[in-house]
Amino acid sequence: MKAVAVFPGKREVKVVNHPEPRITSSDHVKFRVLDIGICGTDKEICQFEYGTPPPGSDYLILGHEALGEVVEVGKAVKRLKPGDLVIPTVRRPCADPTCRSCTVGHQDFCYTDGFTERGIKESHGFMTEMVVDQECYMHPVPGELRDVAVLVEPLTIAEKALAQTLWLMQHQHRPPWIHADTPSEAWGNGLSALVLGAGPVGILGAMALIIQGFRTYVYSREQAPDIRASLVEAIGATYISTEQVSLSQLVKQAGNIDLVYEAVGHSPFALAVLRELGTNGIYILTGVPSPQALMEVDPAHLLRNLVLKNQVVLGTVNAGEEAFTAAIDDLTIFSRRWPHVLHSLIAGRYPVEQAPDLIVQRAGGIKSVISFDEAALRKVPD
Repeated sequence: MKAVAVFPGKREVKVVNHPEPRITSSDHVKFRVLDIGICGTDKEICQFEYGTPPPGSDYLILGHEALGEVVEVGKAVKRLKPGDLVIPTVRRPCADPTCRSCTVGHQDFCYTDGFTERGIKESHGFMTEMVVDQECYMHPVPGELRDVAVLVEPLTIAEKALAQTLWLMQHQHRPPWIHADTPSEAWGNGLSALVLGAGPVGILGAMALIIQGFRTYVYSREQAPDIRASLVEAIGATYISTEQVSLSQLVKQAGNIDLVYEAVGHSPFALAVLRELGTNGIYILTGVPSPQALMEVDPAHLLRNLVLKNQVVLGTVNAGEEAFTAAIDDLTIFSRRWPHVLHSLIAGRYPVEQAPDLIVQRAGGIKSVISFDEAALRKVPD
């Protein structure tokens, strides 16, 4: 079967003929891949910054943002049947019995670095025609999300971050975040959130913040008129271009910045905004910066703010089972509230033969998707 693979030793990215997997355990699920999103992680792997093939293989099949359709199940599988749509999780637990996270199903908090990740670290990904995996890593998706479900995995980044933030607020009683009369579904009411970056992770994060009641700003380099700016405005957030409005001007407009959701992976930008985080503010880091030039920074100013303004800096990577469930639920809300925006996030669907070029080169639009579904490839976008 066809698969898109990176060869770190040869520094190549190409379509390969990979053996089709078979069900070998009673809890296995076999699914055909319908859509697979291309993201910055795939591009960085293909720039040979990281990415590790499985033991014994000289290549790694790419892809971790997948939507599949079940074609076969093992005898012990109870939740799924052929024809069901599924989203697979990415990270698998380490084998160390002393890892307090992996032993309780929270491999996204693994202590040992012995985890594997589909399409990233020591385990083949989903940019291939067929995949076999355990049922416990499959999440059913309602049919109404077929055309946008490939966005679930990037949304899990925001879901995990916001779940941690909400837990922190509720259990640490940090004012002015949580009041006794504030419903859990609107815990951001009256608070301001600043999203850095208007890529898929940023815009999906902005959607998640808006439905929680945050007054949301998105700060990115593109100047209007631009599709990213238009989509941000369409969901009710305020789009601000870094090329037109300085950070100090943004702060004057937004007031106290209660939450920053960073989705760019650019160190100088992230640090500059950290200096402007408001009193009792929370700063969420999701981007993984590439090596960048040294820069001057005043650590005393940053540390003084963290202490004197009761600030929190939160880093988050990958996502666990709860985040995938929450992402599917929220994407259902998004699809009913902003259907045009969700569909517009997907720049296009392309056959597998175009994948190497789309990954290596800078593609137009926001999210490029590789599709193994001939019907989806023939469908004209709305």
